[in-house]
Amino acid sequence: MKKIATLFLILSSSLIYGQNIKTEQIKKHIQFLADDKLKGRGTSSPEELVAANYIAESFKSDGLQPKGNSDNYFYTFKFKKPKDKSDTIGGETVSAMDVVGYLDNQAEYTVVIGGHYDHLGMGMDHNSLDANPEGKIHNGADDNASGTAGVLELARYFSQNKHKEKFNFLFICFSGEELGLFGSKRFCENPTIDFKKVDYMINMDMIGRLNDSTKKLIVYGVGTAPDWVPLIDKTPTSFSIKKDSAGVGPSDQTSFYLKDIPVLHFFTGQHSDYHRPTDDIDKINFEGEKDVLEYIVKIIEQTETLPKMTFLKTRNTEAGTRKYKVTMGVMPDYAFDGKGMRIDGVTAGKPAEKAGLLRGDVVIKLGETKVESTMDYMKGLSNFNKGDTTEIIVLRDGKEIKLTVTF
Repeated sequence: MKKIATLFLILSSSLIYGQNIKTEQIKKHIQFLADDKLKGRGTSSPEELVAANYIAESFKSDGLQPKGNSDNYFYTFKFKKPKDKSDTIGGETVSAMDVVGYLDNQAEYTVVIGGHYDHLGMGMDHNSLDANPEGKIHNGADDNASGTAGVLELARYFSQNKHKEKFNFLFICFSGEELGLFGSKRFCENPTIDFKKVDYMINMDMIGRLNDSTKKLIVYGVGTAPDWVPLIDKTPTSFSIKKDSAGVGPSDQTSFYLKDIPVLHFFTGQHSDYHRPTDDIDKINFEGEKDVLEYIVKIIEQTETLPKMTFLKTRNTEAGTRKYKVTMGVMPDYAFDGKGMRIDGVTAGKPAEKAGLLRGDVVIKLGETKVESTMDYMKGLSNFNKGDTTEIIVLRDGKEIKLTVTF
């Protein structure tokens, strides 16, 4: 009887929340954004401008009001482009633009829904993890054409369900994320809406690679408001939800959190194609992304019954704001639930590979820093300079192995 009641709850929820998120729309957007013709949507490139115009046209077709800073959908800004990963000053000044549309439901409060649309272009920027990236198109189908497609599809969905909402919606696609969250930072410094009337912000970055076997969905920011955890826990879903409390992380929700706005960030997990030319559309799980967007709709519509979210500061954000002078050349497995930092990928020619680290190793100590989480690892990494040598301890097949790494 309990199983029948649970099934009824899930089915009734799907009827209540309107299952008209469309897989074909998601696929159409990713096909356009991750096409070779856009050459990886490098920040401030001509091809990124093509993507920006596509997003603006989509917002226009859904009847969204322009909310840029020039009486149109474009929020233009300038920034100094970093020369490399350790650059804290920046080199040449370049221009870029966020794309911003507003759905006015004549409500008191607004929900912000965002994702970045820039990527690594032709591999000449410093964030590629390919051994020889230059001249190779980094299409970024998952990172973050998937998140941009999510913004566009939710804009279409909510524009067609206006009668149900107690919120206004600000839909925003950020540029400059790959180089340092520049687009979201600039917008949050001078927003085109009243931030006092923002209830919360939802960010989508890499939601296109859901694993059909594990169904794991990672939700960051659950500690930024007291209502998030109980709301998520009571929402019917087939996902295995991994909750992370932190408001600061390596994506655009951070900029809003730092303005005392509650946030949630959705992520389907790391993979070996991250920041490589192989992040292409043939790897995207379109039905999985549809499921993610339907789940986000459930979360949003359940907040209609709640008062305005109360902002909470989360755990120490020091690791999220540190500057790093070195890199190991590993990709953390952000879906890892155990103690330590599990390595999901090792970049050829970087310090980790030279030290003998392998995919699947779990880092438990870096120098003098005990590593129980990815944040501990990042804190430890910030203590080193180029040329330093230190001991690293990893678990491999259940055994501790000591290795020496030189940065």
